[in-house]
Amino acid sequence: MTYNYETKGTCSKKITFELDDQGNLHNVCFAGGCNGNLKAIAKLVEGKPASEVAKILEGNTCGPRATSCADQLAKAIEEATHA
Repeated sequence: MTYNYETKGTCSKKITFELDDQGNLHNVCFAGGCNGNLKAIAKLVEGKPASEVAKILEGNTCGPRATSCADQLAKAIEEATHA
């Protein structure tokens, strides 16, 4: 199933991703933000269990911000898996 998440407090504006029947992440894509870094995050999490990815990325900050694109991905996963 495909999920869309509108980010809050980051340069990226939206995250899309898919969850398979086993709860693994696929095709993570960030709209906006630091293109190279966000493509790297997408590659690193491809096929990984969403719950583990959320646990690792949760709370990550970017500069003076209280969140980051990685933290927003964790929030998006939480929202998708608890919907």
